[in-house]
Amino acid sequence: MTSHRGSDCQRAVTVNCGADSTVAPPVTADLLTTADTAGSLPLWLLPEAALDAWLASQPAPVAQWVRSNRFAAERHRVLVLPGPDGHAEGALVGLGSLDSVEHLGLWHAAPLAERLPAGIWRVETALSPSAATQLALGWLTGAYRFGRYRSAPLPEQARLLLPAGADADFARAAASAMALARDLVNTPANDLGPAELAAAAGEVAARHGATVEVIEGEALAAGYPMIQAVGRASVRAPRLIDLAWGDPAARRVTLVGKGVCFDSGGLDLKPATGMLLMKKDLGGAACALALADLLMRMKAPIRLRLLIPAVENAVDGNAYRPGDVLRSRKGLTVEVGNTDAEGRLVLADALAAADADDADLLIDLATLTGAARTALGPELPAAYSNDGALLEELRRIAGQEHDPVWPMPLWCGYDDDLASKIADLNNVSAGAFAGSVIGALFLRRFVTASPRWVHIDLYAWNPKDRPGRPVGAEAQCVRALYRFIRARCG
Repeated sequence: MTSHRGSDCQRAVTVNCGADSTVAPPVTADLLTTADTAGSLPLWLLPEAALDAWLASQPAPVAQWVRSNRFAAERHRVLVLPGPDGHAEGALVGLGSLDSVEHLGLWHAAPLAERLPAGIWRVETALSPSAATQLALGWLTGAYRFGRYRSAPLPEQARLLLPAGADADFARAAASAMALARDLVNTPANDLGPAELAAAAGEVAARHGATVEVIEGEALAAGYPMIQAVGRASVRAPRLIDLAWGDPAARRVTLVGKGVCFDSGGLDLKPATGMLLMKKDLGGAACALALADLLMRMKAPIRLRLLIPAVENAVDGNAYRPGDVLRSRKGLTVEVGNTDAEGRLVLADALAAADADDADLLIDLATLTGAARTALGPELPAAYSNDGALLEELRRIAGQEHDPVWPMPLWCGYDDDLASKIADLNNVSAGAFAGSVIGALFLRRFVTASPRWVHIDLYAWNPKDRPGRPVGAEAQCVRALYRFIRARCG
């Protein structure tokens, strides 16, 4: 059952996922079963150290072909083995300096759907269940394409027979969730505003029997005043999306995702170059929704709540201003030092609601600061927590899942940098240092009751082409947080 307020909410939660939907369903490849083995081609996965032994086991013409093509099992190198008629008869995949196929990660397999000839491929290399699952997930992840705005059909890709021992349910669910996040971030803002983001959440909820409440208008202004203040200048009304799923008696996990569908900077306007990627400022919400989808698909034994403050930070006569003082849901007053630090304002109201929820685990995800990218680059999200042991556990699990985070400090010495002369705090520091830490410290003011809180400052974008990771959206921390939540809460 779904609840809503107002006609816009009605559209947001009841739109059907399909050709006429405001948000297209994610399109992913699939894994074939052993019933589809006819005509399949063999695929060998070879670390550099294993190549000589493999060559020694092959007929002389095959070994000569490999050597003449100077194949040395370099990472991501693919060599097709031709048959007598010139068609592919098999292929080798280089794993580089990997010491064992048991340590194979999804990015080793990410190029294969695109680089191998179209057809059905089967893995000849013996793999552990973990490695087989990573291979399957990597294949599906690498097959992702965002074709919504292309008139020509995308080319046919190679397909994979499910490797023996692989957890097909997880591989399919994780790949689908990652495709959902990528699709949301890749979609331009003219087709994805707060209402469409609510629609996407409603479609995910409908698939899993979850409930969604969308709060907007006067109810938003009364209960979540900073969300309303940030989004009120846009013709597309701000809203809070509140999804709930699972057994109310189970351990409670609450997710919060920053859903700024486009960020102009507000009256502290960004330069043109700074706005080019601002369709991705909903990356935290996209990854949080993808994580919720994965948890529900895998039937995690938890009580899940997802909060997404969905806004557009626009410019108009009623836009909030530098120097304004906003009253928050928590009761704290916030002086606006910069309207381009809007993400922490909308997150603060959502976190205040989440903090009152008595959750066993509270996690927020946000494309919050450029400072985190300056410090760690685009591939390594910054992670903060009020529980050091919890943060170290997340770092370890994220590394195992090939979905890394990097622990950062909630350095109390910088707390005074948020001081205001007229309000309880400012939304920015007067200085230029430690921007990501300052953003996390701001959010911590609104998390006072939750003993296990994690804040993720991520980028949600690939700035360069790599196998399986084309320029465009990236679903960061989805797999890491899924494993982390399952390890903590079952």
